[in-house]
Amino acid sequence: MKTRFIPDRFIIGMIIMIFLAWLVPGVGMGDRRPNLGMIIDVGIFMIFFLYGLKLNPEKVRQGMRNWRMHLVIQSVTFLLFPLLVLPFYPLVKDTPFEMLWLAVFFLAVLPSTVSSSVVMVSMAGGNIPGAIFNASLSGMIGILVTPLWMGLFLAGSGEPFDFPRIFLQLVVQIILPVILGLMLNRYFFGWISRRMKQLSRFDQMIILLIVYESFSKSFMSGMFETVSPAVLAALLAIVLALFFVVFFLTGFLSDCLRFGREDRITCQFAGSKKSLMHGSVFAAVLFSGISGAGLFLLPIMIYHAFQLFYISLVARKMGRET
Repeated sequence: MKTRFIPDRFIIGMIIMIFLAWLVPGVGMGDRRPNLGMIIDVGIFMIFFLYGLKLNPEKVRQGMRNWRMHLVIQSVTFLLFPLLVLPFYPLVKDTPFEMLWLAVFFLAVLPSTVSSSVVMVSMAGGNIPGAIFNASLSGMIGILVTPLWMGLFLAGSGEPFDFPRIFLQLVVQIILPVILGLMLNRYFFGWISRRMKQLSRFDQMIILLIVYESFSKSFMSGMFETVSPAVLAALLAIVLALFFVVFFLTGFLSDCLRFGREDRITCQFAGSKKSLMHGSVFAAVLFSGISGAGLFLLPIMIYHAFQLFYISLVARKMGRET
């Protein structure tokens, strides 16, 4: 029986936002009202406040026991990914392709996803508590590690990068709301759990606004006029190659460590994923002063769409084998 392919509405929404940014750039930016930047700042704060409220402490505690699996997933996310991209830096340094390399490197140093990792692991019959723990831990680590990785290269690329200011902004917009959410978790977790679908729509709405703002800046600066279709095709090939290399290396490493089927699934799915939500939020903070900010979102948008498509197929196949 053939299954009709239904495109992901969120991906369609991102494409629409890019088209609107090209057609009518700058809405709500500068001195215009309503102020898009302020709406995005408040939205980012609320996303991470709700993130703290949504964390289930009991499931996180259950997932803490398997330290070997956690070490593999976090090492893949924050070490293997960037180490696969780093060797190409000397080839592009001080060339027109340096910004493209930085965009791919930004993808490589992002944390893993939360919701889709857990959903796919559950569908395939993997270690669900382990997936929840690692997705949550990855987001926390990424708040510090992602800007540190990017700071090593942005500081020397001629782009504005004031790390103390950016870190303070990350603390105010991300770390403090997560802490506040965790403090109130015991009182509102039940209420939040019943409204997960509506809250995910709020997250997506803020990400779509970030996509519009970032691409507006890029179109207004003429950034994409210097990027040829051949370069975009090469970027697509690089992103897909990075996904498959990490996906299969993570599976190979899990086999070498003799992980069981459930842990192997969790390692492959959580370790190979990258978070569009964190990528969009970090881009809004890290690259707010860079005219070509939209370029930094291109790799993660391509990666996000493909990881959903491919891993959902793999998860369904694995689920039928259980």
